[in-house]
Amino acid sequence: MDVPDAADTCARVIDEVGSAVVADRDFLERVTLGILARGHVLLEDVPGTGKTLSARSFATALGLEFSRIQFTPDLLPSDVTGTNVFDERDSTFSFSPGPIFANVVLADEINRAPPKTQAALLEAMEEGQVTVDGDTHDLPSPFYVIATQNPVESEGAFPLPEAQLDRFMVKTSLGYPDEAGEVEILRRRAGRVDRSPSVERLLDVGAGSELRTVPESVHVDDDLLGYMASLA
Repeated sequence: MDVPDAADTCARVIDEVGSAVVADRDFLERVTLGILARGHVLLEDVPGTGKTLSARSFATALGLEFSRIQFTPDLLPSDVTGTNVFDERDSTFSFSPGPIFANVVLADEINRAPPKTQAALLEAMEEGQVTVDGDTHDLPSPFYVIATQNPVESEGAFPLPEAQLDRFMVKTSLGYPDEAGEVEILRRRAGRVDRSPSVERLLDVGAGSELRTVPESVHVDDDLLGYMASLA
């Protein structure tokens, strides 16, 4: 897949996700950039704006396995990563994978979980693996996290530490739709039996992985590298 083909594919993915999610195209492009750059995305917005629908729609359009974790104050690290389970039949332990073992993981309301559970994501997001009882388990490839947090309500919330925020490449929000957007939501909802809108699968896992390698073939001039370093 060359750069023009990848650009066309990304445009089709964005158009398909936009058929289900009422959001600015800039928002959909920012999420797509996070995926292409092999990073993770943090969506900071109030409930009801379509964060979960956005994550699920991107996973479906890209042909990737989707998993959702609802973060709560009583969530344990093993509830995220998985744990070793004792098998009485042969008196051995076997690893039972947690919900983080998916291509696209939605960490819903990540700031609701205590810091110990939030920290369970650090290794997964940075290294693409988890360690349970000294054993390392590789996560599926591609793997990226789309996390959400509510910036308004602070009761029972645990602000993400800098080390955790550093794992996210993109932080963005959908925001409330304008009047035209609200009318479009009502139009799409009218006559629909399904609870949530759905999108079509455009790619398979192999194509999704290949798509993320294309940006590495883009030429970057040394002057631009120097400018980026000076700016940072």
